[in-house]
Amino acid sequence: MADHVSFPYRSSTHLALLHVVSESGSWEKHGLEVNYNYKISSADAHLEIPTEEVEFVGGNHVSTYGQRARGDTWVYLGQTLNATNGRLVVKPDSGIAGVSDLRHRKIGTRGQHPGLNDWLYLLQRGLDVDRDDYEMIAQVVSGRDGIDPAQGGKPDDEPIWHWVRDGKVDAAFITPPGCVFAARAGLKVIDVDPLPMIWFTTISSSSTFIQKHPDIVERFLKGIIEGVHYFKTRPAQSTKIIKELYDDEGPLDDEAADFLYNDIARLLEPKLYPTMPAIANVYQEAIRQDRDAAKVNPMELWDLHHVRQIDDSGFIDRLYGKTNE
Repeated sequence: MADHVSFPYRSSTHLALLHVVSESGSWEKHGLEVNYNYKISSADAHLEIPTEEVEFVGGNHVSTYGQRARGDTWVYLGQTLNATNGRLVVKPDSGIAGVSDLRHRKIGTRGQHPGLNDWLYLLQRGLDVDRDDYEMIAQVVSGRDGIDPAQGGKPDDEPIWHWVRDGKVDAAFITPPGCVFAARAGLKVIDVDPLPMIWFTTISSSSTFIQKHPDIVERFLKGIIEGVHYFKTRPAQSTKIIKELYDDEGPLDDEAADFLYNDIARLLEPKLYPTMPAIANVYQEAIRQDRDAAKVNPMELWDLHHVRQIDDSGFIDRLYGKTNE
C-alpha cells in the first residue's frame, strides 16, 4: 500500500513541472501517492508544516527566514531551479531596449516574491526604487494561484503583460508562457540575464517530520529526482503533458507548450542542490521583507544530507547513464 503525502504548491506556475513528475509515475514507483494539485497560502503553509498537517510544500521562499528567527521548524530539502527565467516586456515604441532604459519608468509586478525579484534584479543593475530611480506598481491579486492577497485594493487577475499593452506601466518582467502571449499581442520581448534565485518548486518540510520519517523523505526526493530526469530526457512526452494539463494562463498550443518546456528544462537542477548565489539573493529579499531574517544564518534552513546521500549512492548518475569509471 502506498504512503499518502501532501505536497501543495505556493504558485500554480509550479504545475508545469509537477504535472510531469506525477504523470511520469516516479512517485508511484517509490510507493507514494502524492496529493500535489492544490494551492496553499504562505500563512497556511507556516501553520500546517510544523503541525505535519501537510508533509511537504513547494515553497515558501522568503518568509521562512524571519519565521526561523522566531522559532519556526521549516526546513528546505532541495531545489529545482536556481535562476529566474523572465523576459522584459515593453511596447515596441517605448524606447526601451534593455534594463538600463528603465530609469524613471513605471514597472509592473505581480506577487510578493516576484516583486522582490524585480526589486533585487534592478538594484543589482544600479536602479534603486528607494532612490526613486523608477516606480514599481504592484498588481493586487486574489488567492487564486497560491499568492497571498495584497493588502487593500480590488483584485486584478489579468496577466501583468496586459498592463504593458494597455499603458498602465512601461515594462514588466514576464515568465513563460506569458512572454509568448505578449509577443503574439505585438509587444516587444527582450531577453535579459537570469537572476540567481531560490524560487519555483523548493522541497520543504518540518524538522520534526524529517526526523520521524526519513524513509518517506528519501522516497519523495527520489521521486522528484526521477521526475526531473523524465522531464529533461523525454521532451516530447513532457511537452504533451504540459499542453494537456497546464493552463495557468490559458490553454497552450504546441508552440507555447514547447517554449515553456524548453525554458524549464534548461534550468532544472538534476541533483536538487541549491546554488550559493541563489541562496544569497533570496536571503537579501528575506531581510528586506522581515528584519528578523538577519538574525539567522541563511544556511540554517537547508538540510541537504538526504539529497547528498542519494547522490553519493550513485542513484542520480545511474539515471543519466553516468559511471564513476
